[in-house]
Amino acid sequence: MAQTYEFYRDRADEAAAKAEEATLDNVRDRELRSEKTWRALANQAQRVATDRAKAEEERAAKRAAEALAQE
Repeated sequence: MAQTYEFYRDRADEAAAKAEEATLDNVRDRELRSEKTWRALANQAQRVATDRAKAEEERAAKRAAEALAQE
């Protein structure tokens, strides 16, 4: 199951909220590390989605050009 940018962003936001609420330093640090990881995953998911969309546009343009060439 592919996770979306929104999923990762929501997990990062939850971790940030928990870090703010934490009273213990080690818990705050753990949640901040978790937030950093979730944000990195969110950014990666967003890049993948953008790259996929770009690749699909290129494939569609290539198919259109090939269809015109066959006419």
